[in-house]
Amino acid sequence: MPVDHTPDLGRVVMVVPTYNEADNIAWIVGRLRASQPAVDVLVVDDGSPDGTGAVADGLAAADPAVHVLHRTAKGGLGAAYLAGFAWALDHGYDVVGEMDADGSHQPEQLQRLLGALLDADLVIGSRWVPGGSVVNWPWRRELLSRGGNLYVRLLLGIDVRDATAGYRLFRRTTLEKLHLESVRSAGYVFQTDLVTRTLRAGLTVREVPIEFVERVRGESKMSGQVALESLQRITAWGLRERWAQAVRR
Repeated sequence: MPVDHTPDLGRVVMVVPTYNEADNIAWIVGRLRASQPAVDVLVVDDGSPDGTGAVADGLAAADPAVHVLHRTAKGGLGAAYLAGFAWALDHGYDVVGEMDADGSHQPEQLQRLLGALLDADLVIGSRWVPGGSVVNWPWRRELLSRGGNLYVRLLLGIDVRDATAGYRLFRRTTLEKLHLESVRSAGYVFQTDLVTRTLRAGLTVREVPIEFVERVRGESKMSGQVALESLQRITAWGLRERWAQAVRR
């Protein structure tokens, strides 16, 4: 049975960025609305040529809890989330979440994140904490993700097992403290950037286990080249952070 979000958290919206997800968006939004009927949805479409935006508009026309933000060009995951966060804050939401449009993040597990947010500022649905798992991943991709997250922990000195994960809930007060106007990371490194900013601000980050399911429809936006580029940017950023810390001492 659907379970409403914890009332103590206030108004909740999940931001779902899309680019060419016409085959998935109605399916994932329907699952989210069925499993968490008190949670709103904001689809942020980056001008998908496959008509994803039009499908999302149809969903919004039929359900007042579904909203659509149209962007004119593909500007990267981070840019889409920043636009969605700004919209959510402007519209008075107390909790702002992140979720993929391809079904990798199961809406039926959102209650785990909502419950954990009662005593946290940011909650991450994690693949790499005890109880977390991935489904239908080749061993090379799992090794890349595990290794990349270990690298992030060592380089940035943060105690988060899945800093690259994209299933998240932020309190409004958290986002307001992260100086989002200064965020320049546009790609997948955006996720690591925001969790690091949260910890640097002295806020509480909790990880809860999720089962991450590889998409079954459409093409993944993640590739070896994208992952390598993200690690390169994290390296440059992390080294700058470490240097700045050393100078401050």
